[in-house]
Amino acid sequence: MPELPDVTIYVEHLERRLNGARLEGLRILSPHLLRTVDPAPEDLLGRRVTGVRRLGKRVVFACDDCFLVIHLMIAGRFQWRQFESGTAGRGGVAMFTFDRGTLVLTEAGTRRRTSMHILAGEAALLDLDPGGLEPLSASLEAFAAALRRERHTLKRSLTDPRILSGIGNAYSDEILHRARLSPLRQTHQLEDADIARLFVATRATLIEWTDRLRAETGDRFPKRVTAFREGMAVHGRYRQPCPDCGAPIQRIVYAENETNYCARCQTGGRLLADRALSRLLRADFPRTLEALEEQKRT
Repeated sequence: MPELPDVTIYVEHLERRLNGARLEGLRILSPHLLRTVDPAPEDLLGRRVTGVRRLGKRVVFACDDCFLVIHLMIAGRFQWRQFESGTAGRGGVAMFTFDRGTLVLTEAGTRRRTSMHILAGEAALLDLDPGGLEPLSASLEAFAAALRRERHTLKRSLTDPRILSGIGNAYSDEILHRARLSPLRQTHQLEDADIARLFVATRATLIEWTDRLRAETGDRFPKRVTAFREGMAVHGRYRQPCPDCGAPIQRIVYAENETNYCARCQTGGRLLADRALSRLLRADFPRTLEALEEQKRT
């Protein structure tokens, strides 16, 4: 799922190409995409884009007093075509024809999760905001208060859009590794020093990756938007060596997500288990890195 760094780069490129552009055509190719009925899609035709911004993981196109809001979810992506194109191509779920080019919204796979809302007025847009704190503009005090408001694991708190805005599965792994904190550590167990370290790691990780993606993309419209990137410390690197200590990266799998972490750097060498795995292996589940290595040898 595109997260804060990826969505930021999308917004910058869309703003550059579409600010002031007039929407001349809109084709919705998937019946699952549009989640609102008033205003109608045709009400946007002829309007000019007055701005593009990020709302959490959503991309917001302002068209005077109306807003077109797109959540890419896991598999949604944008394509920019300089000239008008008659077809959206493979995976196309919507086409937006402007007087400057065509924006195509695609979604890979068969599960249709990408969503589009058309809203009238700032109040309606505000209702769509889950309310999470913006991590790059928040103070340490506000960050600490948001984390301590409810009792959750750090992994859940970082990825909950009601607590923090724009962070998902990939960058939460990177943040926790940088902060040297376990993904299953409870927020109410954190000392002030832990929260301060997490605050610094959150800002540093998001800023660093936004800058890296900005440099990689340059003037080209973003094409390779993925949750798995070369240079990540732990995310998507199961069994590969930790770049800091060399220990093999571990993971917890749950539902459609997985958490990647370094046991040596983050949990004092202790291995974490999801409920299904620990039930399956029971007494055979290795509790430490040393036990895991011994199990491999035997």
